[in-house]
Amino acid sequence: MSFSRHAFDLFTDQIENWHKTDDVDAPFVNKYDESSMDGILYKKNWIDTVQWHLEDIIRDPAIDPAAALTLKRRIDKSNQDRTDLVERIDDIFYLKYKDVNVRPGAGINTETPAWAVDRLSILALKIYHMNVEVSREDASAEHREKCRSRLGILTQQLSDLSSALDELLEDIAEGRKYMKLYRQVKMYNDPALNPVLYKK
Repeated sequence: MSFSRHAFDLFTDQIENWHKTDDVDAPFVNKYDESSMDGILYKKNWIDTVQWHLEDIIRDPAIDPAAALTLKRRIDKSNQDRTDLVERIDDIFYLKYKDVNVRPGAGINTETPAWAVDRLSILALKIYHMNVEVSREDASAEHREKCRSRLGILTQQLSDLSSALDELLEDIAEGRKYMKLYRQVKMYNDPALNPVLYKK
């Protein structure tokens, strides 16, 4: 089984398990060793799933402003946790391929493997929730048909992204491309770099 297929199946399993409680405050339970690639992927998708639903909640026009601010802070922390896990995934890939003999003329990709994995995780969520909309009995036939069309687009995106990710990993393994580790410098999260914070 390809890496992308394995990751997508793992994400889908996590999403389905999460929706058994459908509770953004439910504690996280990892089915895998926390330090393994599967454990990190599972937790990564759990963060994405919780944040997906937090983003829904904060868009309630009747939400109390104080509650919205608290929720915004929680979403900000979730984004940082998500970024940290993506970087851990890239660390694993980098260590796996660090001894590969890079071929002359080898190039670098526009994004690292883990950021493609990040997009795959979000795509798994989009597909799950679009399937829900396609099956909604309280929605109009027009709504369901529109969502069915969108689901077709998402399915094509899944095929394309999966192929691109697997090809990238193969290219790195064969030395046709190489990895660099970049860090997402979230300046607004750093009190030393955010002028609103360091001018206080």
